Formats: sequence, structure tokens, C-alpha cells
Amino acid sequence: MLVRQIFDPKLAQYAYLVGCPATGEAIIIDPERDVDQYFELAAKKDLKLVAAVDTHIHADYISGMRELAERGLTVYASDEGDADWKYEWLVDSDYDYVLLNDGDTFMVGNIEFESIHTPGHTPEHMSYLIYDRGSGAEEPIAIATGDFVFVGDLGRPDLLESAAGQVGAMEPSARTLYETVQRFKDLPEYVQVWPAHGAGSACGKALGDVPLSTVGYELRNNASILAASSEQNFVDFILEGQPEPPMYFARMKRDNKIGPPVLGGVPQPTRLGVDELGALANDMDVAVLDTRERDLFFEGHLPGSILTELDYQFNTIAGSYVDEDTPMVLIVEDNRLDEAVRDLIRIGLDDIQGYATPDTLAAYAEQGGELATTEVIDMKELERRRIAGEAHVLDVRGKSEYDVRHIPGAQNVAHTRLYLRRNEVPKDKPVMVHCNSGGRSAAAASLLERYGYDVVDVDDLFGSYKETEAATATA
Repeated sequence: MLVRQIFDPKLAQYAYLVGCPATGEAIIIDPERDVDQYFELAAKKDLKLVAAVDTHIHADYISGMRELAERGLTVYASDEGDADWKYEWLVDSDYDYVLLNDGDTFMVGNIEFESIHTPGHTPEHMSYLIYDRGSGAEEPIAIATGDFVFVGDLGRPDLLESAAGQVGAMEPSARTLYETVQRFKDLPEYVQVWPAHGAGSACGKALGDVPLSTVGYELRNNASILAASSEQNFVDFILEGQPEPPMYFARMKRDNKIGPPVLGGVPQPTRLGVDELGALANDMDVAVLDTRERDLFFEGHLPGSILTELDYQFNTIAGSYVDEDTPMVLIVEDNRLDEAVRDLIRIGLDDIQGYATPDTLAAYAEQGGELATTEVIDMKELERRRIAGEAHVLDVRGKSEYDVRHIPGAQNVAHTRLYLRRNEVPKDKPVMVHCNSGGRSAAAASLLERYGYDVVDVDDLFGSYKETEAATATA
């Protein structure tokens, strides 16, 4: 048996290529949408990709299952859960598909997959015990746990309510997850755990930065599993401190359920010239995503553009700040265009109408084109202006961070929810935006600026903040 873990660092997502060298066949578990990468990897290993399987209806990215079904692969998906969470695009389709229930098995070459219904994160969630029958093994070698068991954590059970809007689903889902954990405890401790996400994913609150684990290790060290000493203790623990889900999670749930549009390949945006770029200044019908570093953005950017640095937060920021119906233009270097496009289509932002390079933006400025700038201050200056009543303080960290410690009088709106809640931020004063280290606040400041706010970015560590003695004594 051949296994290769494919890691997307921005979504902290793991897919798995599992192949049978004896027959030359392979399957991909939890594929992303730009499926060419999996065909290329299989070919390098002298394998033919013949099947794909999802663990569940994902909330954090568009699944590649439909793209692969279009290419003639056999696709396997869960048929468990209630009627509201079925793979609607598969049912009664012409695709080569198999819907699975608990205990069902299927083969890819000499490798057997046994379906284990593991609800809690989602009602239909399935994990897969994997047996290397070609070696004569009678015991499973691994379990692909999807968003059920991560290294050090479990998949959050609140997303049906906090992201998909199913009021009242959170606590019942947590109780279901508790029961599923009891089943996990019955697995052999030597079985490898292949999770669908690692550290940085918003599908849990404390995922480890370790790619693989074992059942035994998780039983001894996974804080969420250890919290399952009683059902109520588990429910309280698993629901506490979950980060605010990005805006686009609800859309991913919907699209993966009803079926995302078929791309057939990675889009190739047209390169724009100076005049075309300049015409987009302050155009609220188009989202200009500027992928440069934040200091360059603040020194001069196209009015109305959004700072989306091409780093680990790119998907989250773009997905949280751009509505699905809004066409986009990128400001990005030629050699990173493909990376940015793949990141966008992985979260269902497909309408990329063009791109311009930073050199084109510079040429636009040299020819007299208008650039906007953003004022940047540190925590000391924030405190001076706060005491003087000159500005409003907006804290875009998560609520759990805010609850531990925050600046007196600061308003808290998590950066992933700011687009939806932007009208709650007052416009009567300049808005000083801060986070923990400057990354989230920089993007949030650009979003507010796009919508007409007088914004000041606090590019400093929150740990540097010191409340003035006069203010403390007065309080």
C-alpha cells in the first residue's frame, strides 16, 4: 500500500492519496477542488486515480468530489444523517457513485475501506477504517477521521448553528459527538489516525501541528477526548472557546450539499493594464484584492481595495470579506498568480476577472493615478487618543481572546465576522483597529476603509498595551 498526505497550508487541510501498487489503482480522500494536483501525484507514483471519497459535507472548502465525478471516477459519500444533510448533487445523478452507510465496505485494488458513522461535527460524518488486504493483514492500519478526530482536538460540533444557521443544533450535536467518542475508544490503540486538518484550521479550537497520530496517543493526550469523563463535562468543554467561523463557511456547506459549479480546470485571469486598473478605483461592484505586504499597502493602494496578504490568512480574509456574487481583480506578482487563483476557487470564489501586478499599480501612480494611504500607529498612541476621546477602539480578535483581556471601552467584532457586522461600527469618530499582532487588524482596517470609515491601523503587539495610570486611577 502507498499513502501520501497532501497538505494545503492555508486551509490547514489534509487529503490522502491511497494506492495499491499491485493493481496500479488509487483513491483520494477529502480532495480539494483543483484536482489536477492529485492526478499529477498519482502519475508520479505509477498509479491511476480511479476513485474519491469524502468524509463529510465540508464547511471550510469546496470539495473536489464533483470535479472528479465529472472525470469519470467512482465517488463514495455518506448516506447517513438526516434528510437535510445529504449529497443532493449525487442522488439520482448520472455520475458513477456509491452512497455509504455505517459498516459498508468497498475496495480499491487490494485496499479495503470500512465506513464508520461518526456524527457530531456533522450528522452525516463518516470515518474510514483502512485495511491493507494485499499484505494479508486482518487488522486495520489506519482510520481516516476527517473532521472527527484531529491531533489533540475534535471537530467542533457548533458549526451547524454558528455557521449554517440551524438554531438549537449546537448542544444536541455536542451530545452526539460525545457518544461517537465512546465508539472511538473501542478501536485498537495501534491504529493510525489520519485527520483532515491540522493547526490553523477553524474546524476546531486547539489542533496540533502534527500530521498524524494513533488512537492510543489521542486517548491519552487529546484534551477534548479526556474531557469526556461525563457527558455534561464534555459538552461544556467542547463548546467553550470555539472561534467565530469565517463568513464563507455557511456557503461552503450549502455548495457542497447541492453541488458546486464544475470548473473543469483552474481559471486563467487576464492581465490588466494601467488604464483598466485605474478604472477600478472606488468601484464597489468589484473587489480588488491586494496581495502585497501590509506596509506597502498602507503606503499606497488603489482606493477601495482590500488587503489580502498572500499568506496563511489569505483564504480566510478573502472568504470573509468578499460576497460570493462580487467579481474580483487581483493585485499579485505573476509568479504567485496561480497560487492565489487556486486559493480562491478552493473556497468557491470563482469570478476572477483579471489581475494586475504591483509594477502595474506603481505605473498607475507614476502616471498620476490616485492612491489611498492608511495611517498606522502603535499601542502607546492608541492609548493617548483613547484617553483624549479622539477615536473609537475596535478589537478584531476572537471573543475568547477579548474576554481574557481587552482595552477599556473597546468594541469587539471578530475579523471573520466584520463584513457581516460592519454597520455596528460607529462612524462618528476615527476607528482605531487592533488585534494581537497586526495581521488581522490590517485586513479589517482595509475593509472598513472600503466602506467609508476613517480608519487608523494599530500595527503593534497587543502585549505592548498599557493602560495609562491616570485612566486606571479614575476607573
